Amino acid sequence: MTGMTVRLGTGIGWRPEIADAVEAMPGIDWVEAVAENVCPGHLPESLLRLRERGVTVVPHGVSLGLGGGDRPDEQRLTALAERATALGSPLVTEHIAFVRAGGPLTASPGSEAGHLLPVPRTRDALDVLCENVRIAQDALPVPLAVENIAALFSWPGEEMTEGQFLYELADRTGVRLLIDVANLHTNHVNRGEDPAEALAELPLEAIAYVHVAGGLERDGVWHDSHAHPVPRPVLDILTDLASRVSPPGVLLERDENFPAPTELKGELDAIGRAVEAGARKRRETPAPAYAPTRNVVAVEGGTAPARERLALAQTAVLSALTAGTPVPEGFDRARMRVQARALAAKRADVVAKVAPELPVILGDGYRAAFLAYAQTRPMTGGYRRDAMDFAEELLLTGRPEDTRARRELRAWWLDRSGPRPRPARPVIRLARATRRALLRR
Repeated sequence: MTGMTVRLGTGIGWRPEIADAVEAMPGIDWVEAVAENVCPGHLPESLLRLRERGVTVVPHGVSLGLGGGDRPDEQRLTALAERATALGSPLVTEHIAFVRAGGPLTASPGSEAGHLLPVPRTRDALDVLCENVRIAQDALPVPLAVENIAALFSWPGEEMTEGQFLYELADRTGVRLLIDVANLHTNHVNRGEDPAEALAELPLEAIAYVHVAGGLERDGVWHDSHAHPVPRPVLDILTDLASRVSPPGVLLERDENFPAPTELKGELDAIGRAVEAGARKRRETPAPAYAPTRNVVAVEGGTAPARERLALAQTAVLSALTAGTPVPEGFDRARMRVQARALAAKRADVVAKVAPELPVILGDGYRAAFLAYAQTRPMTGGYRRDAMDFAEELLLTGRPEDTRARRELRAWWLDRSGPRPRPARPVIRLARATRRALLRR
């Protein structure tokens, strides 16, 4: 396994909304910060104070897309490395997921999911993921750990269980694993997968740390919301894991609907009790240790053919989820509709955060208007670009109907569509035409 195991202890996800509560909370050994939300040159004062107290800070990436058909983007890798260095982190983490598709490999326009989507558990996907992980490992100054994700749908024709897939990934690359027990519960409800079987197949000694989070069940589907209390089934999976191996670190994630500090502390205490219950079982019946080896498997003919096949499949899936194209054969259409709605809802929520003026200008009509827009308009340039494209489409179609709101929206769009780096000539002509049209309104 790459690097030595770091004993982290008890942690909580650091978010600006609960920064004060985290600083004041007793018994916090480490925190995790979303890497993309931290600027290395302007670290939040709260994180600096935590570091000065000896609290470890781990950057947690969400946009690298290690499970995609493309090789990891060099700029994103450099940014992740800079954050690890600025925070003095002992490791960095990312997800086993794809977050964008299309582009040169498929000769189609690139688009973004705006969220983490599952990779198929196939040999093609594993070969590509292993190579992408090795590329990332070589570019990062500290060890990398990768996280299993929650999924609302399954890929047809999968060749491995989740535990087998993760075992081979760790065995072939030496990468560490970030095991999210809440995601194991999600996949149990949504995909019928037994968490105990997954834990039995995992290389447990490869675990870097563990995530614990809450969610909710709606219409038979579990949503990994990170906005609700940790339920008993998730704590039971944590106890099962702790009965098999002593986790180096356990962290509570909460991203929205933040409760009072006392409630957060209560959840941390419940997590501690679940780990201790597992430790008692482990002392009574010790489990055999996992002895990892770095087993680099050469892929015959390289990964180029596998990359192209994976990229084409992921592009079809993402297009069905974000552009309204037909669902590929073999997928559960009902689950794909649930996933599509979830992606659109997340886009609406994040756009409202990065462009808070839009909900103010559009009022109660913001969400319905954005969800209608998102049904056929994939995200292509991040959430801020998504906000601009949404406003542009409203204005070009004469919306909103309220004259005052339309005038405010037009002023907002024009204020933010100023000089930019020169794009290709067809794009320049389109941008100029759009701007002329909006200026005439």
